This record gives sequence, C-alpha cells and structure tokens, in this order.
Amino acid sequence: MRRTLIRSATVISMDEAIGDLGTGDVLVEGSRIVDVRPSIDVAADTEIVDGKGRIVIPGLINAHMHTWQTGLRGFAANWTLLEYFRRMHAGLATVFRPEDIHIATLVGALNQINHGVTTLVDWCHNNPTPDHTDAAVRGLIESGIRAAFFHGSPKPEPKPGEPHFSEVPHPRREVERLLAGPLADRDGLVTLGLAILGPHYSTLDVAMHDFRLARELKLIASMHQGGGPAKTPGGWENLIEAGLVGPGINIVHGNDLPDELLDRMIDLGVSFSVTPENEMIQGHGFPITGRLLKRGARPTIGIDLESVLAGDLFSAARVALSMQRALDNAESRKASGTIPATTTIPVREALRWITTEGARMLGREHQIGSLTPGKLADLAIIDATDLNLHPVHDPVATVVMQTSLANIEAVMIGGAWKKRSGKLLAEGLETKKELLAQSGRRLVQDIERQGRAA
Repeated sequence: MRRTLIRSATVISMDEAIGDLGTGDVLVEGSRIVDVRPSIDVAADTEIVDGKGRIVIPGLINAHMHTWQTGLRGFAANWTLLEYFRRMHAGLATVFRPEDIHIATLVGALNQINHGVTTLVDWCHNNPTPDHTDAAVRGLIESGIRAAFFHGSPKPEPKPGEPHFSEVPHPRREVERLLAGPLADRDGLVTLGLAILGPHYSTLDVAMHDFRLARELKLIASMHQGGGPAKTPGGWENLIEAGLVGPGINIVHGNDLPDELLDRMIDLGVSFSVTPENEMIQGHGFPITGRLLKRGARPTIGIDLESVLAGDLFSAARVALSMQRALDNAESRKASGTIPATTTIPVREALRWITTEGARMLGREHQIGSLTPGKLADLAIIDATDLNLHPVHDPVATVVMQTSLANIEAVMIGGAWKKRSGKLLAEGLETKKELLAQSGRRLVQDIERQGRAA
C-alpha cells in the first residue's frame, strides 16, 4: 500500500483532540490518514515529503458554486441579482450545450483544486436534458475533485403553453437514474444531492413534493432563499408543520429570514451556506454570518458565481469574517460609543467555516474536514516561506488572513496528489483552457444573435 509521510511541518489539524502542531508529521496510507503527531517512524519504502516551512491544513470545502458558469468568468460582474435572473437564467443559460457544461465544470473544478479545495458542492441548475447533467458529472469525475453534485433544474421564461419553472416538481426519474448509474456510490468521489427550488421559488405543492423526494431517497436538499418576495408566503411554516424540515436541509443565502423562523430552523438542524462576496455585490443583503453565530450555529462558505467574482475560498472566508467584524464593531459603537475590547470573531472560527462545517453540512464529518486518523487524506500544503507569508507568528492567522492561490504548494485528495511543487497535475491544461474560451465566446455570440433576431 502506498505510504506518504509529510515530515516536520506546522500542522493545523482542525481536530480538537489533536490540536495544532508547531512541528508535526502526517502519515497517509492508501486513501486515508493513519497518524498525526510530532514524530512518526516509517518504513523505508515510504515517500517522504519535507514539510519544513510549510503549513498543512485539511482540504478546503467550497459549499456552494454554480460551476457551469466558469466559461463566463467576469461576464456578470456588473449585474444586480435581478439582471442576473434575466440575463443568465432566462438568457445565456438557454444556449448552453452539453459540451459547454462539461468544459466549464471540468475547468472550474480544476481551478478549485488549484486553490486548495478538495471538496466542491457543485450546485448545477442548468441541466435541461440528461445529456447536460451527464456532461457536468463527467467533468467533476475527470477533474479528480471530491464533489457533491447537487442536481438542479433550469429557470427559463416559459414558452406559450409551458408551466412556469416554479410549478415543475423535481424530476424523480432523473434522480433515480443518477442513483442507479454514475452516482450510485454514496461514499464515492462524486455523490448526489438535490438543488431544489424551495418555498421561496416554487409553489407549495412543488416544495412539498421535492422535500419528500429528498427525504425518501436520503439526499441533502439545498435551496436558495432570498432575492425578492417568496413565491409561497408561509411556505416554510407549512413544511415545518409537515415534519419535512430538519437535518439534510440546506439553505443558501437566507439573508431575509426573520429571526423567529431562523431560530426554528436552527433548532431543527438546518444548515446554512453563505456566499458573502456575491451576496453583497448582487444585492441579496448582508450575509447572515453573525445572526447564525449569535444562535450557536455556524455557516459554511461558498463562492457562488465565477461569472461575477474569483473562485478563491480563502478570500470568501475573509470577506465573511471582515464584514461581520465590521457589523459587530458598528453595533458596539452604537450601543456603547466604542469598539469591542477584543475581536468578536477569531480567525480560527473562519477556518472552521471552510473545513469542518462544510463536512458537517454534507453529513461527511466522519470522513473529511479535519486531519484525523481514519479520515480520507484530503489536505493542502501551504508554502509559508513565501514572501507574502513570512514570518509566521500565528499559523491560523497566516492561513486565513494572508494565504492565496500563490501559496498553495500541494493538494492531496484521497491520498493522491493533485498538485505538487505549485503545479496542478492535470494533463492537457492548455487545450482545456482553449476549449473553455471557445465555449464562452460562442455562448455570448449566440445570445447576442438571439437578441438581434428578437
């Protein structure tokens, strides 16, 4: 069995029993971590990785991203949420071919690995045909990333005689097809979840159907909450009364949830995914990070849209942390005339949002999210000798507040290296980049032609 020892590194395990090691070793056998401690003796045939000057962390978990938009990077940077609905979902999304979905998902996932992300929640809601869905799943598998493929549904403007998307239940047959085929393994590298409409974007009948489908098939049901008035006022109360809200329900955004409803959701075990940068850019409102923390809950963090902003999860965590500290500081000034005596949120808390909390949201905390013996060997190595990180006084602060793509030296997923010596281990990367560029250009040209024809 293949063995790898990362020796004499600074280890941030995110495991409370192990803690942080100023100088420590991480031993990997096959796909799993088998030991984490200050010094480990190994057999002669073990691969030794010199960890001096490096920080080893659990692989990051990106809890929410629409990876199918990678070929449109930056195209929506100046759009509000209302423009995004009109110009992306009712516009550009309608001209995607399966090959566009495939190359966008493949390159988007590779970019996440490059940034130190080992698990990606791919919230795919542009899959009008099974071919589109299969193209996305194939892209994730080819990338080598660990992923939760959240199967969604497109949101075009209905043609005459067609129902509005809010009136269309999630397609059971398609979900069952995926569970019987490429995503049959519940513990596989790529697993299945549901990206449903939820009561904010669907009728009550559709919401009831989709929640029951997720519960029956034992799948996580994730949904957007926010962005204008709800399609079904009082929908959440009806779903709670029906006993359908609890663990396995994931809310994305949630900016406008009233306090009483937020309290009930937290008590029922609902998880929350915050995409702080995009929420503030497009007009969702302030992220609910602080509202969750005050109630003893924690968010997970996602990128959301590379069509708007960069796919850097460290930046997203910093934005969430900085924004909430700013709100807390302002609240303190208003109440007492001065800022708090100490910070309201330590940097380690933000690291939890992109590691252990992401694992918990996916129900996989027993497998990923920390450097714990027995868990899957998903990890990232940061070169702390780089000019922008040296010297390191507080390793956790260095990781959260100063690390960027430039510092990710190596990434391992399931015991296999996906990045080494600062280079992504992906064949034909230049060809893939060109295919992505061609896809993006064609999508923009096609939608422009449609606009002229109309």
